[in-house]
Amino acid sequence: MAKKLAMHETLEVHEVLLFKTSCITKSMAIADQVEDRKLKKMLQEDIKSSKKAIKDLRTNLEKEKG
Repeated sequence: MAKKLAMHETLEVHEVLLFKTSCITKSMAIADQVEDRKLKKMLQEDIKSSKKAIKDLRTNLEKEKG
């Protein structure tokens, strides 16, 4: 049986979620301006992995509520 997160752990997950959201926002904002193919690919991979991380974090927080 899965244990519920303690309050401080839930707050830390929220903090990571906010950080990942901020990172993806910045990456998406500058991705269109980047001309170097390798750097653009790195940014696109970062955006993809950040979207998955955000989805996973939100899913886990929703489980905690319910």
